[in-house]
Amino acid sequence: MKSLTVDVICRTLAARIRQGDFADSGRLPAERILSEQFSTTRITLREALGQLEAEGMIYRELRRGWFIAPPRLAYDPLLRSHFHAMAERQGRSARTEVLDAQTVAAEAGLAARLEMQEGEDVYRIRRLRRIDERAVLYVEHYLNPRYFPQLLEHDLTRSLTQLYQEEYGIRYGRVGFTMLPAPLPDFAAPALKVAAGSPALFITRLNRDQHDRVIDCDCEYWRYDALYIAVEVDQAPTGVM
Repeated sequence: MKSLTVDVICRTLAARIRQGDFADSGRLPAERILSEQFSTTRITLREALGQLEAEGMIYRELRRGWFIAPPRLAYDPLLRSHFHAMAERQGRSARTEVLDAQTVAAEAGLAARLEMQEGEDVYRIRRLRRIDERAVLYVEHYLNPRYFPQLLEHDLTRSLTQLYQEEYGIRYGRVGFTMLPAPLPDFAAPALKVAAGSPALFITRLNRDQHDRVIDCDCEYWRYDALYIAVEVDQAPTGVM
């Protein structure tokens, strides 16, 4: 049998996914089996799988194989909400794991962001967040302990937004975002079950409270295939069209 082209493999696999061939297990057969089915090389097969991954139809987990991708999560940075509520509004289930939580010394760049002195103590909370049991987000939260005494003693799998309000009377005020495509760093990739250097969306969020005090800084590494940015505004934007 003649080896199939990448385009043919993509179209054939996409059709099989749409008709539910792999719905029971939620995953594709091993690459060896697919290579035999298509009578092609691993190199050609992986190129086809990579294209389907870029289209959001499948995703890969390191040492586990290829899976059918669920719908991407809509992420609106202007919406003042929290991760679990965002997922639930879209009919998805969310879960948060705490990887570690401790007091560390603020390095110069972080201290400047938090309007603190270099070397001052900050709380650092590292968490892994899942949508429908798929790991999609590795996040590091850096908090000024002055505003949250004994916070590390609380249940940190819950929403920090709710914890701030209920335990400390603090609500979010102004917020600043930066969003950049970036390779996943060594410290984040294993938790997301992908290779270091894989494409990610890196979001930094600097939060102020209702008194305009800088209270925390979040550094989020999202699997690039897990979300899309959807922003709604209540008036027409101005500026260059």
